[in-house]
Amino acid sequence: MIRTEHRDFLIALAAMTLVVLSSNILVQYPFHYLGLGDYLTWGAFSYPFAFLVTDLSNRRFGPRGARRVVYAGFVLAVALSVYFATPRIAIASGSAFLVAQLLDIQIFARLRGKAWWMPPFVSSVISSGLDTAIFFSFAFYCGAVPGLGLTLTDVLAQAGIVDQCIALPWVNLAVADYLVKLALAAIAIAPYGAILRLMRYSAKHHHQTA
Repeated sequence: MIRTEHRDFLIALAAMTLVVLSSNILVQYPFHYLGLGDYLTWGAFSYPFAFLVTDLSNRRFGPRGARRVVYAGFVLAVALSVYFATPRIAIASGSAFLVAQLLDIQIFARLRGKAWWMPPFVSSVISSGLDTAIFFSFAFYCGAVPGLGLTLTDVLAQAGIVDQCIALPWVNLAVADYLVKLALAAIAIAPYGAILRLMRYSAKHHHQTA
C-alpha cells in the first residue's frame, strides 16, 4: 500500500511539473489562429490541467497529500522555468500557482461530500480566476507599479534579477485565458470522473486481495 501511494505521488508530481513548466514556456507564444493573437497564448490550453492534477491528488491523498504535490511541484516548476522561460514568468507563475492551488485544495475539501463532479468544478472555477489575475498582472504588465513609481523590471533589478518585460495585451489575455479555463474545467469533468472510477476500482481490488 505504501509503495503504491509513493508511486502515485511521483506520477502526480511529474504530471504537475510537466503541466506548469510547459505552460510557462507556451504562455510566451500568442495563439495566432482565428485572429486570437491578442487574446490567447498557447499556455491557456495546457495550464488548466494543473487543477485536474491537484483535484485528483486531493481525492487520492487527501488535502495534506495534495499540498505535498503542490509544494513539490511548485519548487520543481519554478526552478526549471527560470531556465526554460524567464525569471519574471517563473516568479509570476510560482506565485499564482501556489496561492491558487492551495485555495483549490481548501475549496475541494469543503465540497468533498457533495456530488462527485462538484468539488473539482467549483474549486477550479474559483481558484483559476485568482490564478489568472495574479499571473497576468505580474507577468506581462510593463508599466509603473501604482504607488511605487517603479516598473516591475526596476523592482526585480533592485533584487539582482535581470528582467525583460514581454509587452503583451495582458488584460485581454487574462480575460480570454479565464474563459478557456472555465471551458476546460467543464471538459475536465469527464477525465476526472473516469480516473476517479479507476482509482476506486484499484483501491477496491487491492483491498480484496490484501
